[in-house]
Amino acid sequence: MNRSQSDESFVVEALPAFISEANEQVETLEQLLLQLEEVPDDRELLDALFRCAHTLKGSAGVFGLDAIVAFTHHVETLLERVRAGETRLTPALSTLLLQSNDEVRSLVRAAQTGEAEPPDVDARRAAIVERLRAASGDTRHVAAPPAIGTVATADAALSGEQRWSVAVSFGADTYRNGMDPSTILDYLRGLGTVSDLACDCAAVPGLDAVDPESCHLAFAFSLVTAASRADIERAFAFVRDDCALDLREHDVGVQAGVATPVSVPAPQPRDCASPAGPADESRFIRVHADRLDEVINLLGELVIAGAGASMLARQTRQRSLVEATQQIARLIEGVRNNTLQLRMVAIGDTFSRFRRVVRDTASELGKDVVLEISGGDTELDKAMVDRIADPLMHLVRNALDHGLETPQERVAAGKQAQGRLTLGARHESGSILIHIGDDGRGIQRDKVLARAWERGLLEPGSEPPEDEILKLVFEPGFSTADKVTNLSGRGVGMDVVRRNIEALRGTVAIASRQGQGSTISIRLPLTLAIIDGFLVAVGPSKFIFPLDAVVEVVANRPTTTALDAHGRSCVELRGQVLPVLSLRQIYALDSPQPERCSIVVIRGGSARYGVMVDVLLGQHQTVIKPMSPMLRSLRGVSGSSILGTGEVALIFDVAALGALAISGRPTRPVSTGTPRTRITPPQPDNPGPRDRVFPTNAPQTQEAST
Repeated sequence: MNRSQSDESFVVEALPAFISEANEQVETLEQLLLQLEEVPDDRELLDALFRCAHTLKGSAGVFGLDAIVAFTHHVETLLERVRAGETRLTPALSTLLLQSNDEVRSLVRAAQTGEAEPPDVDARRAAIVERLRAASGDTRHVAAPPAIGTVATADAALSGEQRWSVAVSFGADTYRNGMDPSTILDYLRGLGTVSDLACDCAAVPGLDAVDPESCHLAFAFSLVTAASRADIERAFAFVRDDCALDLREHDVGVQAGVATPVSVPAPQPRDCASPAGPADESRFIRVHADRLDEVINLLGELVIAGAGASMLARQTRQRSLVEATQQIARLIEGVRNNTLQLRMVAIGDTFSRFRRVVRDTASELGKDVVLEISGGDTELDKAMVDRIADPLMHLVRNALDHGLETPQERVAAGKQAQGRLTLGARHESGSILIHIGDDGRGIQRDKVLARAWERGLLEPGSEPPEDEILKLVFEPGFSTADKVTNLSGRGVGMDVVRRNIEALRGTVAIASRQGQGSTISIRLPLTLAIIDGFLVAVGPSKFIFPLDAVVEVVANRPTTTALDAHGRSCVELRGQVLPVLSLRQIYALDSPQPERCSIVVIRGGSARYGVMVDVLLGQHQTVIKPMSPMLRSLRGVSGSSILGTGEVALIFDVAALGALAISGRPTRPVSTGTPRTRITPPQPDNPGPRDRVFPTNAPQTQEAST
């Protein structure tokens, strides 16, 4: 393979990694710019902003992405002036830099897809370049970068430029640390004219001894530029510990066009015992998401196989074999927890993306809105984060358009002119709770009712409970907007939001007070792969509750239940009325009903309810499998799992199951074989000698099932 083929192969293999890193840099640039709008003089943020642009430009140069390098150079020049205090970061300048960042994102996308950009892009991008140059005070004509070997002339002296002799030798670990000396040279060409470039080959070992991963590069050149010494040294900032630099200033008018011989100093050995810098404190490895998904799938099969082996070991009644399988089960659980942790990411990165959405949308609508984010460090499965982004986007835009008022309307209503939009997340009962709130006008209850009567969703004149009225906004095609805008008003979106959230085994609820604002709450499971479950049986059928939703178990109770004033099946538990569901009744299971049963007490959101089951089978590692198309419409069920015996168990959606219990409207007729009585206001309930109550984490729980 010749050199050109080798270079091409390198680009093909490494380009995806660059694209991923470039997209991260673009996102970071945007977030830093949005943060700087609040603290425009923050030196650390300004330095981080410049480093992002510099790194992106240098990385693009490695892959020969000249369009990204050329455009980012103008952004970098302006950022350097801002960092030096020569230009202040005003809102208008921040808008220009955000628009420039959008162009960089577009250039990265074009490099990824290889597709040609629309013809109008060049003109738009050229206009932004002119604005960047004007903002940075650069009114000169920008020529193409000079070729290597171009000789500086005495005319440079008239422009105040200086001639520098630069000699540099790079350490052996330069490549291993992710740096490429050629990008530094490209950067310096942007500062001025590079000439008389000469390499020193004395330190290069023979072919039989060369290490292809080590750097043996050393070269010297002349640089004519108006930049200061600090500007030139800044080009080597990221490799300063891996190189030896000799920088000398000369009068450009004296020896114009004459190469001054310079010696290339040998690199100073680094002290391996010295403490590592900040960059060495944490080491990261990029792993393709598909590979991690494959590991998760294999882990799921391992969990199933381990459960089967444990069951067979118990059947043999060989103590040593049972203990060995128990040890394997503990190790599998440890591997499972650590592997799933690899897929957990903080939701704060997703929340931060909405800063730009809020900024631009509020500006478009003529509103003054501040975004407040809380719980950004709350973690959940990356697959969940990716799939929740679009529903959140719609809810945020909907709050900006419908919920929050204009400054004039807010002042007239006695509020502050600036509206507040909040995004928050927290862990609660083994799930994640996300809320989107605003202090706007709230949902207009009467308007929702009128539209529901008009569309036939409710009987004219009927008024259901408040929460049922608010749920109407999630109906397909429902909208109370007086006019259609670019953002909303067509009645599509909220029903899609609910459908997408329910597809993630989540629920969505809405609360609102007219004139004070609205809050939409989304409850999601932490992961879509493997959970801890609580296994139960009704006849030969097996079911699984998410363990985090199980509050306690009441074992060995009569199967009789009572009816409350709303017609719900209930039992009394410690003086409280507990709605109870019979799985045998809901799913029309044909197995005979036992004389006594157990009740699993479940927490679904803020409500509690009970589920009658025949047998308690205890805690079970549950690998979540998708439902077959025939069962996807089965209410109260979110997925399935394969047990060690090969049997299939259905996994409950505790929120949907709770809605059945609390509403008192089962999906199938109530069996007449179960005695029913009308329940009176609750009296203290003392469990009898055959009624035992224990928490699910107590060891007696599994014994009770026997």
